Amino acid sequence: MSLRIGDVAERAGVNLQTIRYYEREGLLPKPPRLASGYRVFPDAAVRQVRFIKRAQELGFSLAEIRDLLSLRANAGANAQDVRSRARAKIADIEDKIRSLQAMKDALATLAGRCPGCGPLSDCPILDALDEQGADV
Repeated sequence: MSLRIGDVAERAGVNLQTIRYYEREGLLPKPPRLASGYRVFPDAAVRQVRFIKRAQELGFSLAEIRDLLSLRANAGANAQDVRSRARAKIADIEDKIRSLQAMKDALATLAGRCPGCGPLSDCPILDALDEQGADV
């Protein structure tokens, strides 16, 4: 069955601009046009858009998703190829968590130094942000 762009967007739970964006980014093949000018997508386009959205929700970048899609299309690829990419993404997420925890700790330290009253000129948070190379 052939679907128009609006049908694909509705079935995949995204908007039309998302479909167009995925096409521009090479994540979704550009469909052929009918004589009327309408573009017609195969049913598989809905599955592919859902795949892309779910991969984004798991933290994969568009480049990484493009890589996963090419693996899927590669007859020589195997589950190990996908698992190694998933493990690399896990490591990336763990790095981000450590970085976010460090930011949170630094802000908590600054907030703990602030009495919450007095003039802004005496604000230890603003002072720390203003200091070049200061340990926060």
